[in-house]
This record gives sequence, C-alpha cells and structure tokens, in this order.
Amino acid sequence: MYKIVEKRFLATDIFLMDVVAPRIAKSALPGQFVMVRANETGERIPLTICDYNASQGTITLVTQIVGASSRLICQKEKGDSLLDVVGPLGRPSELVYKTDEELKQLRLLFVAGGLGTAPVYPQVKWLHERGATVDVIIGAKTASLLIFQEDMQTVCTNLYITTDDGSAGQKGLVTDVIKQLVEAEKKSYDTIIAIGPMIMMKFVALQAKSYHIPVVVSLNTLMVDGTGMCGACRVNIGGQTKFTCVDGPEFDGALVDFDEALRRQGMYKQMEVAANEKCEQKRI
Repeated sequence: MYKIVEKRFLATDIFLMDVVAPRIAKSALPGQFVMVRANETGERIPLTICDYNASQGTITLVTQIVGASSRLICQKEKGDSLLDVVGPLGRPSELVYKTDEELKQLRLLFVAGGLGTAPVYPQVKWLHERGATVDVIIGAKTASLLIFQEDMQTVCTNLYITTDDGSAGQKGLVTDVIKQLVEAEKKSYDTIIAIGPMIMMKFVALQAKSYHIPVVVSLNTLMVDGTGMCGACRVNIGGQTKFTCVDGPEFDGALVDFDEALRRQGMYKQMEVAANEKCEQKRI
C-alpha cells in the first residue's frame, strides 16, 4: 500500500498527489512513469512521475479524471492509500545522459499542452538545476485548465502562456507562439520537446521540421499495461515498430507516424466512456 500524504486540486478534474514510495523516489529520472492501481477493482494506469523527493521518499503524481480507473484514483484523499505503484518504468529523457557543461550550452524549448505540463515540469526543473537555458510554452483550452504556471515560472528562463479562448496569456495555439519566437523574435533552439495531446504534438513536430529544429515528443497517452505485452502502445517510428512503454515514451517527433498513433489512441474510446458511465451510475 502506498500512502497519500498530500492531495491538491489543480484544475477541473485534475488532482496532484504526493505518494510515499521511497524506492521509486530514489531511482526516478525525468521522463519516466509508474503504473498505478487504486484498489482491487481498478485497472493499472500509467502516470508520469511529476516530481520526486528522495530525502522524503515521496513521488508526485498528477491525475486527470478521464475514465473509471482514473476516477477511482482521484477519489482517494490525503491519508488514503493506493494499492499498487510500480516503477520507475520507461526510458528517461535523453538529456539526462549529457554532462552539466553540455547542458549549459543548449537552448531548449518545451511545449506543454494541458495535462502534458505535469511531465514537462520535472524535466525543466532538473535542467534548471544544471544551468540549462529553457523556454517553456504552456497551452490550454481555457484559463481554468492551466496547471503549474507558478512552479514552472521558478525553473524556466522564459514562460509563455497561451489559451484557445484568450482567457489567459496569448489567445491562440502553442504553434502560434513557436512561430512568434522563431520568426519574429529570431530565437534559435537546439531542440524542441513537446508533451501533450497527440494532435498538438503532431503539428509541433511538423512546425519544428519546417524550421529544421530537432523535435522530441512523448507518446505516454498511448500506454496501457506499461510492459509492452499488450501491444496497445505499438507505434511506427521511422518505419520501425516500437512500443511506447518500453522503447519510450519519448521519440524523435520527426519520425513518428502520428496518423497511426491517433487511430490507435481512439481504439478504446467507446469502452472508456462505457466504463466511466458505469462508475458514475454507482455513485448515484
């Protein structure tokens, strides 16, 4: 059992939890994830490690209510426990293998969409501690869905906010901000790292390619069992079959077949909706 020692509301249907998991906290690296199960009736779902504190033995998880299993997790309160937390899993960000001196020479741009801001934060924090120059774009549909703005502001060089409806920051899409930075402000970046909705990452990757900037994307939203055995997270990367949970979750965005990934992402949508409705009926 993994005790929840802190729980916070971040945005509509999005919650942050600090969970006691000493072994994971000591070995986790930016970009990795855990498999979490609320109780015996819940499914195991992948959650990116948003932060970790080795001295306190805790990891931070951010969960959005999407289906029945994520709802079970979000219904837990401070003092409750999660049945299973397994990890750290997946390959960490390639940036962790660079020396501090190499990192200080880089100019990086992170593009976070919606809940993707949660996995972006630990990477930016880790890079900040090593002296890297990191700009961050956070995008959301509306101001009420923005998360981690204050935390991100303390660890990045420049923070840009954009919302679809203009309720916070600049009105428009993250790609509009990228265009502004690269074309109008003439900023140069060694790499763009995009984490968020699949469709957002597709267009960020296309844009980065047009600017001849290397781009990395995280396909964590495809993962199901976290072991590669179910095959649900199978993706085409440069003509080769890869499994997101064991070969990723981060890949070269220029090589990802996003159309196939989007089709695969929609495979379980009807089952997800049905399970969520069943869970809602039980609460009535």
